[in-house]
Amino acid sequence: MEFEFTGEQKMLAAMTREFAVDRLAPVAAEHDRREHFAVETYRELGGLGLLGVNVAAAYGGSEAGAVAYSLAVTELSRECASTAVTVAVTNMVAEAIERFGDEEQRQRFLPPLTSGELVAGSFALSEAGAGSDAAALSTRARREGDDYVLNGEKMWVTSGAYSGVLILMAKTDPSAGGRGISAFLVTPNLPGFKVGASEDKLGMRASNTVSILLEDCVVPASRLLGREGEGLKIALAALDGGRIGVASQALGIGTAARDAAARYASERRQFGQPIASFDAIRGMLADMSTELEAARWLTLRAAWLKERGVKRYSREAAMAKLFASETANRVCGDAVQIHGGYGFTREFGVERNFRDARVTTIYEGTSQIQRIVIAREVLKQFGSSLPAG
Repeated sequence: MEFEFTGEQKMLAAMTREFAVDRLAPVAAEHDRREHFAVETYRELGGLGLLGVNVAAAYGGSEAGAVAYSLAVTELSRECASTAVTVAVTNMVAEAIERFGDEEQRQRFLPPLTSGELVAGSFALSEAGAGSDAAALSTRARREGDDYVLNGEKMWVTSGAYSGVLILMAKTDPSAGGRGISAFLVTPNLPGFKVGASEDKLGMRASNTVSILLEDCVVPASRLLGREGEGLKIALAALDGGRIGVASQALGIGTAARDAAARYASERRQFGQPIASFDAIRGMLADMSTELEAARWLTLRAAWLKERGVKRYSREAAMAKLFASETANRVCGDAVQIHGGYGFTREFGVERNFRDARVTTIYEGTSQIQRIVIAREVLKQFGSSLPAG
């Protein structure tokens, strides 16, 4: 087995690390406090090729692959998880357009999306009554001549107030359940498209999250992504890749918290010696590091399988997302504990890590949903099955 990264992967990770340290680290805490969505940052990231890491060069992408994408998202997350989530979702949207779109759609949306001209891409699936149960969505799309007319409300739309294009799911055949869902490429200039208020969130506060209102929103039929009834298939395929992105985010957040805890433990003195000399603290750091390393390889294996394209990677992506997100939450909690009272203040970055990590167990499928996905895939080997989750 080969565990060495390619020259291109190393170069992209190093470039991303340098950008994160130079451009994100100095402003991340302030942007978090102000809930500031830094539009200019995403234009820069587009110029670096980080908004289409796994997209073909013909459409403006870097064509560097899923492993390089995971490495890049991890490095961004170490300094600013809010930036990383916008980058991850934009990449997910770009990949879905390349995979399921027709040539006109690819040419129209991918170059401006990967360059940062459109700032961000968004994925609009969840609703107030349809979260883990994606097939229960109530947004409707009815065909009228050369257009579809959409009505409904989407929730938790990342970058929704700044997005240049959204992949939005709506039911074209309400009687068909999940098989009646279709995907549309929706832009904010369409009539009947409205952006709701920004969510006041616990973490990822520099990442914009809004609701999207569709009131007789007229979408040209040419914006249908794939065919009618393929929306759930497109969503689940996108979420497989999205879970690798969330695992990478969690890994970066957890790594930042572990590093901060190790530095603090080396400097903080109690009873005449650094607290890093105490077995209790060393044990915590050892466990944090071991779990992060396991999360790292689960995440990279899922990315490697995606990159090879020889088999489905739903189970591996779910495993990576589940373990990395749960690990990040434990690690960030321990990092706050090692910092003691200081960890409970905004003076130290572990407080932000702790808040940012929490959502990684929720979006792109909760930890409970990941367990359903994993169990379903395992049981298939023994002739058993579980309902889709």
